[in-house]
Amino acid sequence: MTGNSDDLVGRLNRAGVGDVLIDAAHRAAYATDASLYRVVPLAVVRPRDDDEVAATLEVCRALGVPITARGAGTSIAGNAIGRGVVLDFSRHMDRVLDVDAASRTARVQAGTVHATLQAAARPHALRFGPDPSSHTRCTIGGMIGNNACGSRALGYGRTSDNVIGLSAFTIDGERLVTGRDEKGRPTAEGAKAIAASLEGIVRANLAVARTEFATFPRQVSGYAVEHLLPERGFDLTGLLVGSEGTLAVVTEATVRLVADPEHRLLVVLGYPDFGTAGDAVPTVLGFGPTACEGIDSRIIEVVTGRRGPDAVPPLPDGRSWLFVEIAGDDLGEARERARLLVAASGALDTLVVEDPAVAAPLWRIREDGAGLAGRAPSGRPAHAGWEDAAVPPARIGDYLRDFDALVDQHGLSAMPYGHLGDGCVHVRLDFPLDRPGGPGKFRAFLQDAADLVVRYGGSLSGEHGDGRARSELLPKMYSAQAIDLFRAIKGAFDADGLLNPGVLVDPDPLDADVRVAQARPVHTKLALAYHADGGDFNQAVHRCTGVGKCRADTTALGGVMCPSFLATRAEKDSTRGRARVLQEMLDGDLAPDWRAPAIHDALDLCLSCKGCASDCPTGIDMAAYKAEVLHQSYRGRLRPRAHYSLGRLPRWSRLASRVPRLANRLMATPGLRTLALFLAGVDRRRAIPAFATKTFRQWFRTTAGRRTATGKPVLLFVDSFTDHFAPQIARDAVEVLTAAGYAPQITGAEACCGLTWISTGQLDAARRILGRTVDHLHEAAGRGTPIVGLEPSCTGVLRSDLLELVDTDEARAVSKATVTVAELLASTPDWTPPSLEGVTVVAQPHCHHHAVMGWDADARLLKRAGATVRRLGGCCGLAGNFGVERGHYEVSVQVAEQQLLPALAAKAPDDVFLADGFSCRTQADDLAGVPGQHLVQLLASALRR
Repeated sequence: MTGNSDDLVGRLNRAGVGDVLIDAAHRAAYATDASLYRVVPLAVVRPRDDDEVAATLEVCRALGVPITARGAGTSIAGNAIGRGVVLDFSRHMDRVLDVDAASRTARVQAGTVHATLQAAARPHALRFGPDPSSHTRCTIGGMIGNNACGSRALGYGRTSDNVIGLSAFTIDGERLVTGRDEKGRPTAEGAKAIAASLEGIVRANLAVARTEFATFPRQVSGYAVEHLLPERGFDLTGLLVGSEGTLAVVTEATVRLVADPEHRLLVVLGYPDFGTAGDAVPTVLGFGPTACEGIDSRIIEVVTGRRGPDAVPPLPDGRSWLFVEIAGDDLGEARERARLLVAASGALDTLVVEDPAVAAPLWRIREDGAGLAGRAPSGRPAHAGWEDAAVPPARIGDYLRDFDALVDQHGLSAMPYGHLGDGCVHVRLDFPLDRPGGPGKFRAFLQDAADLVVRYGGSLSGEHGDGRARSELLPKMYSAQAIDLFRAIKGAFDADGLLNPGVLVDPDPLDADVRVAQARPVHTKLALAYHADGGDFNQAVHRCTGVGKCRADTTALGGVMCPSFLATRAEKDSTRGRARVLQEMLDGDLAPDWRAPAIHDALDLCLSCKGCASDCPTGIDMAAYKAEVLHQSYRGRLRPRAHYSLGRLPRWSRLASRVPRLANRLMATPGLRTLALFLAGVDRRRAIPAFATKTFRQWFRTTAGRRTATGKPVLLFVDSFTDHFAPQIARDAVEVLTAAGYAPQITGAEACCGLTWISTGQLDAARRILGRTVDHLHEAAGRGTPIVGLEPSCTGVLRSDLLELVDTDEARAVSKATVTVAELLASTPDWTPPSLEGVTVVAQPHCHHHAVMGWDADARLLKRAGATVRRLGGCCGLAGNFGVERGHYEVSVQVAEQQLLPALAAKAPDDVFLADGFSCRTQADDLAGVPGQHLVQLLASALRR
């Protein structure tokens, strides 16, 4: 490899390639995928079209720079990272070019997200068959790279079974177009010399090609040599699918679509252990399922431990379960098959689900498996590396038992799950990679595990590919002649080894470049406790396993993560990208300390929405990490202006409350307003909310004689936003709670949650503030008095962040006693909500409400009251101080345009915009002129009718 990044960029730009990234933040974000490995690229190219791909190949070939193609970066085996140029197809080359319903085919670019293709095919009652658990963000190009399968491979086959043709470039820049003729025979145009060479290679190795490959459907390891056999018509498409980007760079694909069956039934079968569940697989397969997935109680325990007992719907008795899908166009026939399956299954207990809405949360547990398994039963981080082995399904039960014994023998623990109907097992293990000798133990286990799977006639990989994790082990599975055959095929396409080097042929050692093994301990005194990670910031940021759910748009389902990525579509602005840059501070040299520009670049557009804390299956809390970084970076140093203004807003609000009318007049004076916004670091396009002329606390004191003292006491937590900007909300809360039989009280002195100090990283001050707040609240908590929060972000602090800053029994009592209004009313005996019949509510749950408390209690209350509710997902985009700060306005608006602004534009005049969060109401009023109501305002209005 010759030249440097500047020379490379210059040549690429002169060749017409414009979107080239060489900054430290992006290089750190792309240094890993969903695997264990860290390989820093020289540059990242996000090509806009085929011409830019060809130009990139030409420049890299001239300089001897390796090239690695990448889709969504969800590769678990380490086959989407490289030392040269990483080609990210997901940014621009992401379109569905054509859907032909008559031929049931689609033509897509390599960066097309699986879910995007499904959405394009859905109007035609068609779908792309393979559906990996990462279907919301994985790309078709990535699926082609590793021959992805997914849970419904039993019904629809692997990616290789569903790709008709490809358009690709060889390393020499020659276009290769494969497909099938009108009789279904394989065709190829271009790369004639390569094709001729391959024909000679295969003729010399016919015996190996016929005997060592395609022994069972999930044999994915190595090259799919069987497709080059004469009897298969020399199918180059089949060879390229699963070649992990080592032979050519695919830019476009023609794929086969299938009709969705009219009915899908989920049959859940309970067994005493995972091995016994595996034993039942051959019987299950006799009933023609489209899916047969296995999960174990170890994953269920993680879900309920993290998200509560209601997070998992009731399952049949047992400790392991098979999720079997029976599909068909005839409901009666599908029901009969399900009945016969249940009778023959030998299960301890069974459940048949026909309602897709009931089945969806069960399937979601399986989809989130890779993230949920990020912590082993031991409580230690669990890693990929041996997460994808497959054996013939008839032997899966015995294999599972032997695998568990091997895990125990190596002193490890694991949570297995996977496509048991295909014989494919996914698992993550707590390899001690962060300890002395850890990589050696990792190597020893992988070698023994490979020996085990080979004894069962299995494959090292069942769908993820071999990548950096397993390529070195291929000689255990294949003969020396087969390994030489791989090398010859690679040489025919890429003699200089520039396409994804270190993978499949001439592999890098499986324990080289292991990211966690390079991690340095954090010696800095941390501000937050990181209870869930044993006080270890290293473990906290390494929670991210790279599954990339933060790249998916889940807002239609009520999800929040990750609003900034959805706005910019830049990897560094995803939760995963930020975690990778933070990991670089510990593992690498691109971001050497807390103040490194790459760290702050990656975190700049983090809204601190906390969406990842609930939506990321690994439990990442980027808002906390950002607060820690800001704390460490600016402690004892001059801070940005917004930290002094917005970060200390409650303090300035208290001062303004003494002369609110004067403060409002001053802020409305054009010259003074502009100057004030500039000095405060606030974007000039933002409106300044008016201070209330009378705070709630003032009103509460002056009206004390009018309120009855009867009723069960509750302590109203009067936050600064409600007190100084929206006191009517607190007044309505008093009315609603009184009507429900409570006697609202407030603290004698003002109490603050310190939220604005937390979000700006002023954590020492936040700790002091929260300490005083605990002093004001803990006696009420000790008496069993509920502490009722009104502002969701402040309530969230008392429920969550408080314990990270104030680690005392009193703080824990306060946290436990803190509830939302909806939670309190839901637990109130004999309380009936006032009628909201005929009221349509457009609800924007605050991000912290969604992430920390959950919005289910509010949804149930509104339903019980008779309201029609349209719940919005995503973030409003203001997110406290984020959208107000200079430099964030455009992204703030882009985030609002994802869900909030379209919903406000579409709502009827009489519809109620419900937003408990001050930020959400402010954003809606600022950008759309739509005022919002708090839940207590809606209930109080109904009480008065």
